[in-house]
Amino acid sequence: MSIYNYLDNNFSYDSDTGEVRKIQVTGKSTYIISLPKKWVESLNLRQGSQLIISRKDNNTLIIAPKEVVGSTKPKESTMPVSVKDNIGSIIRKIVSLYLVGYSVIRVKVREDRFSSVHKNEIKGFLRKKLIGAEVLSESSRELEIRVLIGHPELSLENALRRACNIIISMYDDILTALKTLDKNLAHEVISVDDEVDRLYLYMVRQLKAAVENEKILKVSGLSSPKDCLGYRIIVKFVERIADHLVKIAENITLLDTPPKNSVIEKFFEISLFAKSMFEGAINSLYKKDIILADNVIDKVKSISIIENELINFIEKINEPNVPILRLMVESIRRTAEYASDISEIVLNLYIEKSLLAT
Repeated sequence: MSIYNYLDNNFSYDSDTGEVRKIQVTGKSTYIISLPKKWVESLNLRQGSQLIISRKDNNTLIIAPKEVVGSTKPKESTMPVSVKDNIGSIIRKIVSLYLVGYSVIRVKVREDRFSSVHKNEIKGFLRKKLIGAEVLSESSRELEIRVLIGHPELSLENALRRACNIIISMYDDILTALKTLDKNLAHEVISVDDEVDRLYLYMVRQLKAAVENEKILKVSGLSSPKDCLGYRIIVKFVERIADHLVKIAENITLLDTPPKNSVIEKFFEISLFAKSMFEGAINSLYKKDIILADNVIDKVKSISIIENELINFIEKINEPNVPILRLMVESIRRTAEYASDISEIVLNLYIEKSLLAT
């Protein structure tokens, strides 16, 4: 009997769960199931084609053609644009292609030649924001962008650790800049955010690749695509923390005179508290420690009280920089809340494994 005839006799279709198949037994110990005919034909498989069967979690099998699993061919795309297009729109499309895993992006203009302004904007953006993306060739009508770095060169874990280390330094630098009213240092904090953005976009790219590729998933240290979703949210929170630290640095550059020493001391207290919450949240992720994550969530609950006490203190002593300081305190509070959000994701990711281990 051909595989196709056998298939038609041994499955039913459930609209909610997909095709339901019966396990058949040949000999005394061999269990077999038939493959969907449309799936076989769509992938040009035939008798003798090799399949990779891998186990995911505790009860799921993934079946994929060996050629697909082992494929290393880079994804390529050609993106038509016009010199009349908004440069922001062009860049957003390039970022989208980068994030979904394209390694070769050809930006081709419909008119006779590229605008030099557009070319320079694209090149500048690549340098500032996209790790590994370089213009390898260009002509009057086309830019060819290639992504020259991947998981072996910079792992997800290393990228996340680098971003978090930068953020910890940003916490320290904004405190020093505030205490000494060092606006140059504040501007350095603002500029270093570009590196966090670069790492964030790179991590999103890697996580999307891990969802689609079992090998990348395993090398990333993640156990399932569900983990990728959790990490995707975490890296966004990390990026948002950096953004709020940039807002604080920007507000420091607006100060004409340093705040009173008593205000600086209290701002130090809330900032160091927020920093410790971020460190605790990230350590709970590295260690897969739900107890540490739970402690961070509990402690961060007090941040609104600390914020209100500081605002009341600032207003009571007639501090001249009240409007700017209120914005700074709000941003530092938001960083602590994002640390709590990270801890909640850690709890969601590892609670089941923790319970199974007890």
